[in-house]
Amino acid sequence: MRILVVEDERKVAQAIQEGLEGESYAVVVAHTGEDGFFLASSEQFDLVVLDIMLPGRNGIEVLSAMRKRGLQIPVLVLTAKDAVEDRVLGLDAGADDYLVKPFAFP
Repeated sequence: MRILVVEDERKVAQAIQEGLEGESYAVVVAHTGEDGFFLASSEQFDLVVLDIMLPGRNGIEVLSAMRKRGLQIPVLVLTAKDAVEDRVLGLDAGADDYLVKPFAFP
């Protein structure tokens, strides 16, 4: 299974990558919304783990653009934004699930 992680905080991205690779997933990391959108549009992934607060395009813009392009890759929004309105916005934009940081792998 190939997973695209779109996370601008490098330490967080590395921790997510190491945790997923420890579970035998192949992981590709992008650090900007634009890079994440490009990779999601041009390569094959089984899942996208997407932060909202990204430089350039934010995660909601990336997600909306993916869905407008017809990309049906499952998307897990992983963000520090924990307000109900943020969750609704993410899910309405096309996220399959919404997880708030901090989180634990188990």
